[in-house]
Amino acid sequence: MTPSDAAKAAASHIRRKVLTQMASGIGVVSVPVAVWWYLTYHERQAKLEDVRTRVRVPNVQDTDDLLVEKCQAGDVILFDRRCEKVAAGPWAAISCLASRTFLCDDKKLSSRTVAEGKFDHIGLVVPGYIKSRHDALDASNLLLLEPTPSGIVARDLKTRLEVSSSRSVVLLQLCSPGEKRNVEEDYEQSIPVVRARKHVETELRKFRDRWIELGKDRNYKYMHSTLGLGGALVYGMGMQDMLSGPVSPSAYLVLIGLQQAAAAQNINDRENRAIKVEDFLRDHRFEERHAVRLRPGWRFLAPIPLRETSRS
Repeated sequence: MTPSDAAKAAASHIRRKVLTQMASGIGVVSVPVAVWWYLTYHERQAKLEDVRTRVRVPNVQDTDDLLVEKCQAGDVILFDRRCEKVAAGPWAAISCLASRTFLCDDKKLSSRTVAEGKFDHIGLVVPGYIKSRHDALDASNLLLLEPTPSGIVARDLKTRLEVSSSRSVVLLQLCSPGEKRNVEEDYEQSIPVVRARKHVETELRKFRDRWIELGKDRNYKYMHSTLGLGGALVYGMGMQDMLSGPVSPSAYLVLIGLQQAAAAQNINDRENRAIKVEDFLRDHRFEERHAVRLRPGWRFLAPIPLRETSRS
């Protein structure tokens, strides 16, 4: 064997050894990841089945019914998620961790309207589908529109809250100029308020259908986790101005939904893409940056906890 052949054989041996070690390392890591994913997925399926088969007593409201009654189209719901409970897979869980690490601010001196928690996901309450006259009259016929690893979806609001594994879930009620909400006595809304509410519902129906269809056409479900991970990492490096996509896909979708409903100001596209979930918790009247800017007279009421579980 010539020296050249000996060198090639040695190099080949080293490559095989390195590749074998890498494969062993990947195998060692993949086993616990696969076990975690299996357990998380089946835990989520069991929860979905429990909600699906739960006995509902006619004409008797439970706590979730009372919570849903507080919601209207245009409201937003924020989630402080448990990334270890993300059942969509390891890539989605990593995206969740990146969002919580780089996009959330739980400092005690934060100007947010919620003192604790890292809210990394948000959904927009939109009108439900009308399949019968009863649906048209049912005030609780509401869906939550949100981008997910399953695509851009609109799911029954009550069911979505029941299956959530988040540490806490917070509702921000949207009010138009002069609108009264959560008042005990009967209060007849003025004609401008009724018109504004009807406009919000009409525009959000269009927005719901358009973006669900767009998500299907663009195969959004294959991009969601990558977009979320990339946006969080780029923001963490302070390079969000160079990003062509949104920093937070869910925050971006909610913002442009509110803009279509004429509740949020139409700011430039760069600022739209830089919006984060927790920016919805700050008052734009007192924050020059990192706050969602609503149109004059529009406002979010004080946050209402819908779910509050252990911080551990």
